[in-house]
Amino acid sequence: MTIRDRLRALAGNLWWCWDPEATALFAGLHPERWEEVHHNPLALVEELQDAALAPCEPLLAAVEARLEAYLASTDTWATRNAPGLVAPVAYFSMEFALHESLPIYSGGLGVLAGDHMKSASDLGIPFVGIGLLYREGYFKQVIAHGRQVVAYPPVPLEHTPLRKLDVVVDVPHGHHTYKATVWELRVGRARLLLLDSDIEGNPAEHRELSQQLYGGDESTRIAQEVLLGIGGVRALRALGIQPGVFHMNEGHCAFLVLERWREERVGSRNDDEAFAKAKASCVFTTHTPVAAGHDRFRWELVQDTLRGMREDMALPPGSFMDLGRVRTGDINETLCMTVLALRGSRSANGVSALHGVVSREMWKDLFPRVPLAEVPIGHVTNGVHAPSWMHPRVQALLDRATKGTPGERWRDGAPLSVANVSDEELWSLRSELRADIVRYARATAGRDWLDPDRLTIGFARRFAPYKRGNLLFTDPDRLARLVCGERPLQLLFAGKAHPRDAAGQGLIRDVLRWTRDERFRGRVVFLPDYDMALGRRLVQGVDVWLNNPRRPREASGTSGMKVPLNLGINLSILDGWWPEAYDGTNGWAIGDEADYAIPEEQDAADAESLYQLLEQQVVPEFYDRDAGGVPRAWVRRMRRSLETCYRAFHTDRMVAEYAARYYLTA
Repeated sequence: MTIRDRLRALAGNLWWCWDPEATALFAGLHPERWEEVHHNPLALVEELQDAALAPCEPLLAAVEARLEAYLASTDTWATRNAPGLVAPVAYFSMEFALHESLPIYSGGLGVLAGDHMKSASDLGIPFVGIGLLYREGYFKQVIAHGRQVVAYPPVPLEHTPLRKLDVVVDVPHGHHTYKATVWELRVGRARLLLLDSDIEGNPAEHRELSQQLYGGDESTRIAQEVLLGIGGVRALRALGIQPGVFHMNEGHCAFLVLERWREERVGSRNDDEAFAKAKASCVFTTHTPVAAGHDRFRWELVQDTLRGMREDMALPPGSFMDLGRVRTGDINETLCMTVLALRGSRSANGVSALHGVVSREMWKDLFPRVPLAEVPIGHVTNGVHAPSWMHPRVQALLDRATKGTPGERWRDGAPLSVANVSDEELWSLRSELRADIVRYARATAGRDWLDPDRLTIGFARRFAPYKRGNLLFTDPDRLARLVCGERPLQLLFAGKAHPRDAAGQGLIRDVLRWTRDERFRGRVVFLPDYDMALGRRLVQGVDVWLNNPRRPREASGTSGMKVPLNLGINLSILDGWWPEAYDGTNGWAIGDEADYAIPEEQDAADAESLYQLLEQQVVPEFYDRDAGGVPRAWVRRMRRSLETCYRAFHTDRMVAEYAARYYLTA
């Protein structure tokens, strides 16, 4: 094989994107062009001449050997701790965020799915992801005239490691079916299968299902979810894959329950027995503590979409609807995908301890004879895949700091400690990472904005109203004193609002308006087109991560888990994961855990708490330096942030918990 062919083969397995040396190999081929192709190794390799590829051969050989050893290893967490987990886990999700070069994701749900998949590979768990192929992905965000503008450029499939399989499945719609094919992506030891309905012979309405993530109207949404849930099960069968458990990542996938029921009815004595068998194979993770965030479909839409499948199963009208209703038989109630998933799963969980409490309260009416504390919705707190989000320089520091025999190193899951790393070394690295994000922001803005020595706070997430992206501007004069004072801070914002979310787009316009205010110009910056690449830069670069949702509406909030991995510190509402992590020494808690009946009162109280924390604790601690220029108290908090959050909020811990509590028992 030529070096070009070997590089193509290496890029064909996304393992490269969480291996620092493999990533450095591709980036080193042509650093400037690497940035321009948005870190897409296949696009880069196709462009370069043979002479530009030849010098990488020694490093390429070493990386190839490591990938081969990784794939061939039989000494994994799963073989040691879960030898009974032989049949693969089939993990269904509407989106998967694995790398920025494959933009088939929107935000946190997809990032969680991608990190889950990577850790399943690292742990050696047999794992197959099932999703949809989106030829235009999620929208690209352009900022023009002080507002968000959306664009849908096509995803260049020829420059992705996707491989089209020789498989076609029938997907029901009304009294007819249409065809879908399957693409495969290798993710370490795991496989991702993506269904594609944009094939010749399908009507235009079905071909369009493979265009945009969360695009179209309600009819598009239900059809995409049928394609994912029902088409996904059929794709597994067509490929001869027999999962031991079907894991639904959010309610979008819940139509798979109907397909599993249809399968189990063959040979069963009655419908109840068949449904019980289907239910025994399914587990469900809910991510949404906001009532409006759960998909609901009207009778007419469900009837039009699934009438043929229901009639083929000889079921009376309303049978599918009742599976998704809290009050069966209520013709005025819609089909809720979360209810369908809860009814059709043997186990269900939220994604943090607090979210488990909120979910039990939210769905208690589905279990009317069960005490609230015993409502069968548990929790598995989310995590993040550390190798995907930790800066290579931090990884190198930890490698030096935790040298030891196998099993005792931080990469082997041992407790993490940086006690033998000096304050000076930690602070120097933190300053380097801050300078990196400042350089990037300056290049993006095209102006000499921001200061690499200034306290840098980041706020980046989906601009949904409950996340309160403009809370910091509640008292602009007070904020101006912080931004322009003798001990100044600077702010980096990023995030998208769904094209149909007018309120969220209004929040972006509000933040953009403040960036043009003379008091904040060049000190408060909005970075456009928030995606995995920008998110990685931000969590690696900022000193403080700001998170201020209205409690308790943040189910988990994984972005904040990535910041401690890079010597950053959280400043957050006690919502989602933060109540489990915060101990008073590893970050700051905004407000309290009180329940507010009036949202405006909560906003005012939280804003006041945020300002006080910045004025009295965060800013002084950052700028109080000793004779050597090191902020000792700040570095102590950095240490605590890293050491207390790394293992507890790693997807290795999370996936191992799913395996022990849900996969093996299913």
